Amino acid sequence: MSIFSKDQTKKVVVNAENHGYKPETVTFKQGKPAQLKFIPSDNMGCMNEVVFKELGIDEKLDGKKEVIVDIPTDKPGTYNYACGMDMFHGKVVVK
Repeated sequence: MSIFSKDQTKKVVVNAENHGYKPETVTFKQGKPAQLKFIPSDNMGCMNEVVFKELGIDEKLDGKKEVIVDIPTDKPGTYNYACGMDMFHGKVVVK
């Protein structure tokens, strides 16, 4: 059994044609392990990469499989992320 409960694993659909990340903002509860699951689409463009600068995360999205990013929830805060060219943005809020 996974330590991640369903409510702390959220999906984000990635599509440059539809203006980025859906949803753009995801909220997690503080203190419980959390994951973002990026779901790639056919039209990726510069969105073939997701970068969380403040977390030191830079993941390639190859358009074929989901990419899972662990989100720290030890303290409240906001973590912004963007595509490789910093054109499309999203954020994770921990509270």
